[in-house]
Amino acid sequence: MWNGRDRAEVTCIACGEEVPRSSAREYDKHGDRWTREDKKFEHLCKSCHRELCHQPRGDLEDVLAEIDTAGTRERFLERYVEIVEAERDRPDSQE
Repeated sequence: MWNGRDRAEVTCIACGEEVPRSSAREYDKHGDRWTREDKKFEHLCKSCHRELCHQPRGDLEDVLAEIDTAGTRERFLERYVEIVEAERDRPDSQE
């Protein structure tokens, strides 16, 4: 039983539009939407989901999840650059 959860409205993380849960697509930043226990999913409206590149993105989600998102946009970008540059500078890194 779905217990009415599909009647809820969710916000698209790409465009900010409020859509019915039943008209949205789940987005799992960890890339494993089948493992559902103790997860909170984000959502995309159908049009934003169609516009996504559905090709593998390597470690992108892991890097984004590692960054503390509680700060400012500038701090987010600084952390992203730090992590990517540190990865690039590792001796075992493949370019």
